[in-house]
Amino acid sequence: MSEIEKFEQERKERVLFNAKDKKFNDLTTQWTIRSAELKYTYNFSWMGRPIIQFPQDMIAMQEIIWEVKPDLIVETGIAHGGSLIYYASLMELLGGNGHILGIDIDIRAHNRMEIEKHPMSKRITMFEGSAIADEMAEKVQKFAANYKTILLVLDSNHTHDHVLTELRLYSPLVTPGSYCVVFDTVVEDMPPGSYSDRPWDKGDNPKTAVWEFLKENSDFEIDKTIQDKLLITVAPDGYLKRR
Repeated sequence: MSEIEKFEQERKERVLFNAKDKKFNDLTTQWTIRSAELKYTYNFSWMGRPIIQFPQDMIAMQEIIWEVKPDLIVETGIAHGGSLIYYASLMELLGGNGHILGIDIDIRAHNRMEIEKHPMSKRITMFEGSAIADEMAEKVQKFAANYKTILLVLDSNHTHDHVLTELRLYSPLVTPGSYCVVFDTVVEDMPPGSYSDRPWDKGDNPKTAVWEFLKENSDFEIDKTIQDKLLITVAPDGYLKRR
């Protein structure tokens, strides 16, 4: 076994050990709940734009993008545009003509302006409208037809019905070996009422949508190795790999 292989093996064993450590996982749960109360994920930016994510999930996305090397990433939910710019910057590092397609029902003028004047905007296209509208799905499918390796990120409305509809509409775009990443599945693991100002809650969220989707679609499986490695993640059971 080479030194590189030895390092990789040790890492796999450590990840499995950590994932089974109850004390460690209990601390992670407590930290995640408190971080939501304090809006911790709102504290970060990427290349000048707010990116509302745990840094751990950002690292996981970097690892996936390096492994898969998609030439198109489709993301529902734009907000301030930090994720679009993050993915675009990784595409820039990879070289080639990789592109990001962002979809949002309401792209606010000030956010659109900042995204469009950003150096990474050359790799970004934005569609405004509901991601679950048939006409939007058709528009995205036509756009994606020009690409060979596609990665999908769902991060818009987090209700069960909305996410399940997105999964049904857009999962066929994901190429074998690539991923559909469903963010904010962690809602299911939070205390009931944690999102009193939002329409989603325990029992009605992205994770429940993922579970139902996987009952009807055998093309995808949860890549547990990612959440076992991260432990702190907004996407437990949300990293779906296409077979």
